[in-house]
Amino acid sequence: MIHPDTELRFINNIVGYGVVAKKFIPKGTITWVQDDLDSVYTDAALSKINPLMHSYIETYSFTNGRGEKVLCWDIAKYVNHSFNPSCMSTAYDFEIAIRDIHPGEQLTDDYGYLNVSEPFEAEDEGTARKVVYPDDLLKYHDIWDKAIQDNLHNIPEVAQPLQKFIPADLWEEFSKVLKGQQPLKSIKSCYFPQIEANRP
Repeated sequence: MIHPDTELRFINNIVGYGVVAKKFIPKGTITWVQDDLDSVYTDAALSKINPLMHSYIETYSFTNGRGEKVLCWDIAKYVNHSFNPSCMSTAYDFEIAIRDIHPGEQLTDDYGYLNVSEPFEAEDEGTARKVVYPDDLLKYHDIWDKAIQDNLHNIPEVAQPLQKFIPADLWEEFSKVLKGQQPLKSIKSCYFPQIEANRP
């Protein structure tokens, strides 16, 4: 489930539609939670789906650390890629804002941590990275872990309308991280190996 203070807007002819903040979303805010309405497909389940739907699932889903395809039921599936994302996934089935997101600004993810099935060249943002690879999690997880770690102190300080959708046992586990009682699980645990990384 995407944060309630968002809406779907047309961005441009390159990326199409995107998810935009309607109100100020401060850093540390939980911006997305995987919930019971999201569809989770194993390979066996995908084999029973009309092949004509596979390209839709490939475009709008992400692959979790178990190799399952997760298709969000709401506008979360329209969150666009950025090499300078405003949000960051965690190993706890939710995402947080890693910087302040202002009204009219997109909520973005780095698709590098979503286990893309094949490399793709993203819109040029003037960054050193130009291509998203299936094994980016193995290369950049330390950077992404730090982005989460640097924002842990903000999480208890801001409103969290999505917290109630996080399973109680999972939130209890994460709360121990916030209290310094256990280390943050690395986003690397979300990695699922694809057949071919195709990295030069």
